[in-house]
Amino acid sequence: MNKIKYCFASFFFLFAAMVFAQETEEKEGREPGHVNQSRFKQLYEEFSTPNTYRSASGAPGPDYYQQQADYKMDITLDDKNAKIYGEETITYTNNSPDDLEFLWVQLDQNVRAKDSKSPLRNGNGVNIAYTAGNFAQTYVTEPFDGGFNIDWVKDASGKPLSFTINQTMMRINIPQALKSGASTSFSIKWWYNIPDHTVNRARSGFEYFPKDGNRAYVIAQFFPRMAVYSDVEGWQNHQFWGSGEFALPFGNYEVDITVPADHVVDATGVLQNRKEVFTKEMMKRYDQAKKSYDKPVVIVTQAEVEAKEGSFSEKTNTWKFKTEPGQMVRDFGFATSRKFIWDMQAVKIGNRDVMAVSMYPKEGNPLWEEQSTKAVVQTLKTYSKFTFDYPYHKAISVHAKNQGMEYPMICWNYGRPNEDGTYSDRTKYGMISVIIHEVGHNFFPMIVNSDERQWGWMDEGLDTFMQYLAEQEFGENYPDVIAPNDKYPSRRGEAAKIVPYMAGDQSYISPIMSNPENVYQLGPNAYGKPATALNILRETVMGKELFDHAFKTYSKRWMFKHPTPEDFFRTMEDASAVDLDWYWRGWFYTTDYVDIGVKEVKKYYVTNEITKEMKEYMAARNLTAADLPPLVYLAEERSEDFNEDLKGKAPSEVSQNLNEFMMDNLTAEERAQVQEPKYFYEVTFDKPGGIPMPLIVEYTYADGTKENITYPAEIWRKNDAEVKRVISSQKELVGIVVDPKLETADIDTTNNAWPIKEEKSDFDQFKEKVKGK
Repeated sequence: MNKIKYCFASFFFLFAAMVFAQETEEKEGREPGHVNQSRFKQLYEEFSTPNTYRSASGAPGPDYYQQQADYKMDITLDDKNAKIYGEETITYTNNSPDDLEFLWVQLDQNVRAKDSKSPLRNGNGVNIAYTAGNFAQTYVTEPFDGGFNIDWVKDASGKPLSFTINQTMMRINIPQALKSGASTSFSIKWWYNIPDHTVNRARSGFEYFPKDGNRAYVIAQFFPRMAVYSDVEGWQNHQFWGSGEFALPFGNYEVDITVPADHVVDATGVLQNRKEVFTKEMMKRYDQAKKSYDKPVVIVTQAEVEAKEGSFSEKTNTWKFKTEPGQMVRDFGFATSRKFIWDMQAVKIGNRDVMAVSMYPKEGNPLWEEQSTKAVVQTLKTYSKFTFDYPYHKAISVHAKNQGMEYPMICWNYGRPNEDGTYSDRTKYGMISVIIHEVGHNFFPMIVNSDERQWGWMDEGLDTFMQYLAEQEFGENYPDVIAPNDKYPSRRGEAAKIVPYMAGDQSYISPIMSNPENVYQLGPNAYGKPATALNILRETVMGKELFDHAFKTYSKRWMFKHPTPEDFFRTMEDASAVDLDWYWRGWFYTTDYVDIGVKEVKKYYVTNEITKEMKEYMAARNLTAADLPPLVYLAEERSEDFNEDLKGKAPSEVSQNLNEFMMDNLTAEERAQVQEPKYFYEVTFDKPGGIPMPLIVEYTYADGTKENITYPAEIWRKNDAEVKRVISSQKELVGIVVDPKLETADIDTTNNAWPIKEEKSDFDQFKEKVKGK
């Protein structure tokens, strides 16, 4: 064995024993509970066992199935009385391996029934103050009766079917079990009173315009809809209380909508009778729009709308919509009014053209004609780039006061200028952002069809994350909309913007993995925090290349399917080779926060003398100097082992052992190229926060140079409280900053720097201000 191998072997065995002893002493010296390796434990206890329906990789298994619900509907809108009437035939196909004894149908409008339990589910006391409208609605006016009125339910032969209504769920009591692989058809006739959605933020309804007596309708959840039956929960028949949104199976839709003849309509699906309901001029403009890729073409102008606002036609038109063959859709919504201006623009997505569409009353101009369709176009481009090519033929943004709600191919969005047409940047950016968000919901959950009733973050959080990417690209592609040299002012997504929530009162914070009905702050919980977690994961933990590939893999795997959180978590790891169980646990399963800082910095110099610490180690083990191989020691500055002669000297000048080692194992040329460090620092980083994160450190040296090092989150795997790193350098270290770019959502940055930066008190700042005058 040559000298270098011998030295390495000797050092290895000795220092292995020393490190073991040091770790043991550290563990024994810490408070009980400080050692917590469970943060890096695999999520086997939290996750269900993989099976043939859902694989361990996060992909659908070989036996994965999903049900299908096909709808044929005739809908009539009574504009004078604000009522809607409908009759539907549902054909339900049981693709599960189970025989179904009954069928569950959702009656979401029953949340507005007079006897609804939804208003009673929260405790409340007397408020400090009320708006007049809120007070009147709470204590003065009669509750609005907006629940479903079911006229009948019949089987395919026209015979009545028994049914049972439990709040927002209706059980169809089929006479015989629906066998695995079989289909059944049944029909429902119903009607209900359409709510004014501006009164209490209903998800659909009308807005009344008193100046001209018109209504603009945005209609959804308007028909009895099949509940989901899956391998995860069986029937997803949780009640709709108002916050948890919707779980729906895919199917085909054929819907005829009868409205006043002076109305226009757009909806989910392809318009089948365009030439019957469009004027010749509208058809001409529509043909132009299909070829216009740079700007919208107005199909119905503001002047045309104003001319018919007082017409109130007694005649009707029926608009016929049908989903494209073989293209599964999970829901249906439509918008109609005589007040709607209508514009369209073609956008190239993959190898097909998609129509970006906006509908808005004149009250939305000039803001809507300037920005709405731009936002739709950008959303389709950005989301398609990061997931899959948008598969539907159109995406519609409809203006609705105080609204933000999504359905396949159509959504409602707020953002209204002042009556004189002026608007603030806040209004402009708010409108663009909500359009991006709601159009983006076409991807999550309209296509990647997660269970919103149970896992609100799976659509809202993923969509808010994608919204951030689309907003930033909007700012790059439309610089005329953004202030010069500025970027889009996204409200959510950046790490620092979630800090106030994560640093808040733990009594009012819930894990992301909570049902949306059971959290205090739904916005930060289901939208902001998961979006920020994914953004940090992309930019700081995984890197964009690995993240983007894994995210696209998840999106494509679960297109037109029903994923669970586990499918997402597993796919992100499967497609990236990054173990992220620690990340999911900290960010999604707990209410822990990030707080990492610099606890202590010690300065050392190389010495040839045995240090006090080494002597104590030797005494404890009955060792003498003769028992040890030649060693190199580090003496802490200002300790009893330190003397001023050590300063400024190269290690090989001080340590004869090191000099001999280099002489024996390096050639003269190699020794000439060696840059020996003259400064050694032991830096202790601590972690008061519960979430382990990569340790991002900026080191500053006396000559003004900086060095940035990112230590992986696994640095905390053996000691969840603090870790130490030795920095060796030819230059003197003068400053350390943890998380210098605020990438980790650290809730307390006062401990992030060394030396500690003295911050002047408010009183001192006041004195300086007065003195300056």
